[in-house]
Amino acid sequence: MNKNTPLNKGMHPDLKTEVAIIGAGTSGLYTAYRLVTDKKYTASEVQIFDMNNKLGGRLESVIMPGMNFWGELGGMRYLTSQEIVTTLIEGYPLTEPDPAKRTPVLNDRMTPVPFPMGDPAKLYMYLRKERFKQDAWDVAQEAGDKLITRFYLNDNDLGFSSDQLFNKIIYDVLIADPWVAENYGDKIIKGDTIYDYSFELTSRDWDDIKPKLVYNFPNSPYYRRKVNDLGFWNLIKDQVSEEGYTFLANAGGYYSNTINWNGAEAFPYMVGDFSAGTIYKTIEEGYDSIAYALANSYTDHEGATIWAENKLLTFTKEHSSSQTHKYELTFLNLESNTEWKVYANTLVLAMPRKSLELLDQNNFFFDVNENSVLNENIRSVIMAPAFKILMGFDYPWWKELGIDSGHSITDLPMRQCYYFGTDAQNDNSMLLGSYGDMVTQTFWKALSDDRILFEVRANKSASLKELHELDDVQATKMMVDELINQLRELHGPDVTIPDPYVTYFKDWTDEPFGAGYHAWKAGFSVKNVMEYMRKPDVNEQIHICGEAYSDQQGWVEGAFCEAEKMLQEYFGLDRPIWLSPTYYLGW
Repeated sequence: MNKNTPLNKGMHPDLKTEVAIIGAGTSGLYTAYRLVTDKKYTASEVQIFDMNNKLGGRLESVIMPGMNFWGELGGMRYLTSQEIVTTLIEGYPLTEPDPAKRTPVLNDRMTPVPFPMGDPAKLYMYLRKERFKQDAWDVAQEAGDKLITRFYLNDNDLGFSSDQLFNKIIYDVLIADPWVAENYGDKIIKGDTIYDYSFELTSRDWDDIKPKLVYNFPNSPYYRRKVNDLGFWNLIKDQVSEEGYTFLANAGGYYSNTINWNGAEAFPYMVGDFSAGTIYKTIEEGYDSIAYALANSYTDHEGATIWAENKLLTFTKEHSSSQTHKYELTFLNLESNTEWKVYANTLVLAMPRKSLELLDQNNFFFDVNENSVLNENIRSVIMAPAFKILMGFDYPWWKELGIDSGHSITDLPMRQCYYFGTDAQNDNSMLLGSYGDMVTQTFWKALSDDRILFEVRANKSASLKELHELDDVQATKMMVDELINQLRELHGPDVTIPDPYVTYFKDWTDEPFGAGYHAWKAGFSVKNVMEYMRKPDVNEQIHICGEAYSDQQGWVEGAFCEAEKMLQEYFGLDRPIWLSPTYYLGW
């Protein structure tokens, strides 16, 4: 796997090209790869620009000193049901059970490996100062009991785990709608126990249901309103009380799942990602390998260039080369602090919401007085704050508790920790010490802004010299001290947790990203917005794609699906031969 993709940090004043792709995240790289390998354009006619000095957008895999495996600061896994990302990594056809007999799509080889979720009988849940194992609900249910926590749940919700209670809510709302019950009732299944629900709805089924689903509870203030117009918090509170909502928000691990985002969009997301039977994988060489593999398949062609550390400032149609090229783009070369011009006939803005908002909002395309619909649709998604702190330890202290992988969950501000792995040669081990989101970001922000950084410490296989190369990404000392205190509270007195020897901190709210991932606001027609964003102005050759405006927000697959639909609709590309003809790309 080659991650030494050539990046050009220089300039080519008055460069002329056919397609300028802004953003070297997964949707931008995928777009360039498809346009060039399908021979729609030569590589010199497709140029990529990014203000960062790395590829992958919100993917970032790192190896910390003293370890021989990758940790993830951004996206870290994929679902095997996501066929584009799975095929690009694993080859095709996916129906061939022997990976060795599949045909690779990309030139670089990636090694798919299971993303271990650990043993729930060992992993911890720590809520309202009460510590128990994650399988405690199942153990109680098998014994005919109800696990009673310190949450004052409604009587008919007692004993449900957070996953089970989410499923119960979704089941009840779906079945309460007569149209859904009649057309899809055979795919919405209540099991043998009160805790057992399953959903056999396909993505096509969900896309049929989401715009039509009605909230059919007569005593509710939301009676007969479209679920698409309801916030998920509003709906959960109505179903299981505010205390039930607090339980779900805390025990579910991610506050972003239970913010007041679009209720209809939340339903398939929750049952698709956070239910039993979900199979996760990752890439042994780091999950950002998918971005580098795409980039390499593009840069293998003569004339292909990824212009790094070049920030798009604005673009205009009023320029001297308008006879041959429709748009003049003004870039700032960050290394030299020099502006330069590029001319193109098509723009692909492969960018999330915050990055779009950082562009010149007074130009002809973004001007709110000229294009209020675009401005409204750009803001149709919520920016979900997210940050991660990786920590390197001298040994895997969590193994004393019988834990080898997976994650523990708490309502402390750290929220979750993932036990990432151990170097077999020296015992150095990596922990994702905090995977925080939403409101917890403000707790850590006050600590991350402090000026006194964590002091790295040499250990038996990591020298001070190589550790100090990470000084720019160390968490602050207060942050680390606070996090260690929370780790000790979460894991209890049966284990001694040492101080780490190195950390790596990433806050995805920083510009230009603005968020770790996105969520649709209630009240928007998601279908209409997704279709609109792929070509916001019928008179302009300007396209927007990426995870933010997809129906798989927070996933690389969402970025790929939006780019693929854009390429087929507006660039005339055929569906790739490596993609199953039956795979549904969404709206």
